[in-house]
Amino acid sequence: MSRILAIVHVQGRDQKGVVARISTYLAERSINIEDIEQRVVQGQFLMDMLIDITEATVTLDELVTGLLTIGREIGMEIRVTLHSERQRQRVAVLVSKEPHCLDQLIADWRAGDLRGDLVCVLSNHETLRPVAEAAGIPFEWHPSDDKAAHEAFLLERLGHYRADLVVLARYMQILTGAVVQPYAGRIINIHPSLLPYFPGANPYRRAWEDGVRVTGCTAHFVTEELDAGPIILQDVFHIDVGVDTVEDVRRKGRALEGVVLSRAVQLYLNGEIVVLDGKVVFKPGMRTLLRDLRGRP
Repeated sequence: MSRILAIVHVQGRDQKGVVARISTYLAERSINIEDIEQRVVQGQFLMDMLIDITEATVTLDELVTGLLTIGREIGMEIRVTLHSERQRQRVAVLVSKEPHCLDQLIADWRAGDLRGDLVCVLSNHETLRPVAEAAGIPFEWHPSDDKAAHEAFLLERLGHYRADLVVLARYMQILTGAVVQPYAGRIINIHPSLLPYFPGANPYRRAWEDGVRVTGCTAHFVTEELDAGPIILQDVFHIDVGVDTVEDVRRKGRALEGVVLSRAVQLYLNGEIVVLDGKVVFKPGMRTLLRDLRGRP
């Protein structure tokens, strides 16, 4: 009989006895702990526990209810995710005219590096239809001249495709709260600068004009405040001041953008990050636990 594996996620104010309380509860119900990773960040306790519930003496519903009760008693968030439920999340990609970030996402998806499926590409232009359709991904577009109508289109189609995550792959529109609020914490953008430097428009030109020698790009969660959401990943490239043209800077930046965006998406889909006090923190050991899950029967 195949084993039934799950991950218990715990997050909340650090306090004594949390591991013991949960471990005792599980042991009393014949649930084996396969692996455990924990850390404390800024007073917040984070733990991910891989468990085998094959021979549990309680049902899954009873297990979840019991852990939720413990969570309420100690003031922590506790969630249980079955291995089978973690398989695929549904990813919607928003684009405008530039293909490089979409190309990278498609390449990594085809390579099996994304723990999710690209279920649609939505746009305010028809330019990238051939790219999406060549990859077998539905493509739909609506002009953004009327912003309210365009965002109504986005919301309707995101709902239709049941998107779990929205990725802005050089989508050159500013989303309002109408879209951001229902997908709060589930929209990732790539910005062509090392935020908080050079937010807004034309960041590569501004970096070139200012004579900076190092710039880069930033993958971040989208909030209603422009380019100010929690930063997930950043990477850099060098500018040869006095030699590189502004087009050289853009070319270097575009080569990096897709890689950083796709990696941020992978971190999200793998459950490797959490937002604490407006900052993205890497969760302990999730990559190891997920590798263990993939390698087990």
